[in-house]
Amino acid sequence: MRLIVARCEVRYSGRLNAVLPEALRLLVFKSDGSVMVHSDAGGYKPENWMTPPTVIEETGDGLCVRKVKAEDRLDIRLVEVISDVSHDMGEAAALQKHGVERELQELLADAPEWCGEGLRLVRREWPTDIGPVDLMCRDADEDWIAVEIKRVGTIDAVEQLTRYLERLHCEPGMGSCRGILAAQVVKPQARVLAESRGIGWVEVDPDVLRGDREPDLTLFA
Repeated sequence: MRLIVARCEVRYSGRLNAVLPEALRLLVFKSDGSVMVHSDAGGYKPENWMTPPTVIEETGDGLCVRKVKAEDRLDIRLVEVISDVSHDMGEAAALQKHGVERELQELLADAPEWCGEGLRLVRREWPTDIGPVDLMCRDADEDWIAVEIKRVGTIDAVEQLTRYLERLHCEPGMGSCRGILAAQVVKPQARVLAESRGIGWVEVDPDVLRGDREPDLTLFA
């Protein structure tokens, strides 16, 4: 990871144009290609950022960060560099979930079809700039499906998945990505909110996923 504290100007171009005027900022360059521009205000959220994959190039007066297979770019003009240090963070470790949620993620990763017919797993802990999506899958039509896993599915869980989908829709080829909330129990209010936003939901039983008991039979008239 490379950390630069510098007086700089940052220009973003792509889906829109934006300029951060010259000021003292922290620039974070992660080994996965993520780039974040922070000031000493505004809480945890960066003033601007770029999600991987990216290409970072030295320019005459600073750095250029380009999005691979897209037109997005950050042009960073370095006026005065206060500090420029790099750290070896070692092998990256994904966010560890605990208890039921972690087990559900592992079980559903092995059997994603429980979240929807024809689903197949592409990756666990799919990275976004606001946090990892539990499971990223594709369906039988090769459409992207983002699965968020909770012990109890609440309105907050639907809101979290909505935020992930907003970020994913900005990625090339993911404009039609759909979401599914998977939980042991999905609250009625969460069901209503999810359905109003086109988000699917499913209740899953760890005992059934582990094979400790047979699924309940459903009779159709």
